[in-house]
Amino acid sequence: MITPPASRRRFLESTAAGMMLAPALGASRTEDPPRRPKVAALASTYFYLSHAYHIVGRFLDGFPHYAGGPAAEGRGDSLHRPGFDVASLYIEQASDATDLGRAKAKAYGVRLSPTIEDALTLGTGKLAVDAVLLIAEHGDYPLNEKLQKLYPRGAYFRKVLDVFRASGKVAPVFIDKHLSYSRAEGQQMVDQARALGVPLMAGSSLPVTWRLPELEIPLGRPFREVLVASRGNLEIFGFHALETLQCMAERRDRKGKTQGVKSVTYLEGPEVWEAGDKGLWSWDLLRHALGRSHTVNPGDVRQNCRDFATPSVRDASTILRGPNAFVVEYEDGLRATAMILNGHVDDTTVAVRTRDSQGRETIASTLTYLPAPPGARFFDPLVLRIEDFFRSGKPPYPVERTLLTGGILDAALDSRIRGHAPVATPELAAIDYEAPADSGFIRTPLTDPTPNRL
Repeated sequence: MITPPASRRRFLESTAAGMMLAPALGASRTEDPPRRPKVAALASTYFYLSHAYHIVGRFLDGFPHYAGGPAAEGRGDSLHRPGFDVASLYIEQASDATDLGRAKAKAYGVRLSPTIEDALTLGTGKLAVDAVLLIAEHGDYPLNEKLQKLYPRGAYFRKVLDVFRASGKVAPVFIDKHLSYSRAEGQQMVDQARALGVPLMAGSSLPVTWRLPELEIPLGRPFREVLVASRGNLEIFGFHALETLQCMAERRDRKGKTQGVKSVTYLEGPEVWEAGDKGLWSWDLLRHALGRSHTVNPGDVRQNCRDFATPSVRDASTILRGPNAFVVEYEDGLRATAMILNGHVDDTTVAVRTRDSQGRETIASTLTYLPAPPGARFFDPLVLRIEDFFRSGKPPYPVERTLLTGGILDAALDSRIRGHAPVATPELAAIDYEAPADSGFIRTPLTDPTPNRL
């Protein structure tokens, strides 16, 4: 069902690569207009600035994309429209006070489906779409004792697989953010997809958004340590911090070992600083990471974390006064740390101690840049990558990256409720994959590059 896309090896380095659309699925005769592939969108909820609002909205409305060409020549033609039709929209939780999805579906002639099965079959009784967006982020779901929000991604995915089995055919599925709050369920989802031959992609914008400065560490470099400085909710943003960590760590020379992780430890409060003083993580790496931050708070990091006041927002109970740290021990001996420093930063940076092309030790660092709402432009590169995936059936990076990242997070939260003791993770130690040669982050301008003429 899938037509390979034009190459985006440097991820939209030119307008031609950025805007080219592959032939639409289903075109059979030259005299017929090409059939645009159909997408089923499954959303837990759809309100202003929710993930469904940003992702499904970009498929419907298009979004700005600047890569030279018309915009740079002053014609302002920068709107990119994905080459797919959203055929159906399922919304599990739709409040009359906040829902925007139903009106959006009506405006665009999108089928508003009462069930996941209907969204995939369009009422025909068999699979009638070419791809699936699964966006179970936001909504009224309980928290467990580990402060994980029990989003129904696994339940949605199983219903998708039921339609695939009944229809005798499959389509690519994108799952927003981590596969599941449970590492066991995440592994089950990957195993089920593999058994049925379902192309599967999962993850967030962090690995593919703009990097300031641009940073792509060549594959196979020796790594001594990786450190991420981030912020936000313990689980919701903890995943982002760990995803940033893993998309760097995966590029290391693993000395013949797997990508896997053998243990994870959660640290909190003064014990985080004590661990740094003892050399469990590097103050020097933290300094380099913070040097890339656009939001770093003046003053002492310890005091700023103590001064932090939890904002009155959704899921405020999961935004902790820090510091908080996830310490990750990999199978090959690499140690990496993801820190949540609420009160000191409000963005995500990473530093890697590695070697340069001459074999000299160096520290490389960058900011994974997330432009602020309402535009939240970091969804642009994510949707572009989803487009590539839907067209080709090949994810831009192995789903095992997301499986491993989500598993590390789940184990870290186990460590938290077990008195911060290390948690052995033999199930994560076995996870292996090869990182893509191209990191996949976007390299085109964020805004209109047209120079002013005065």
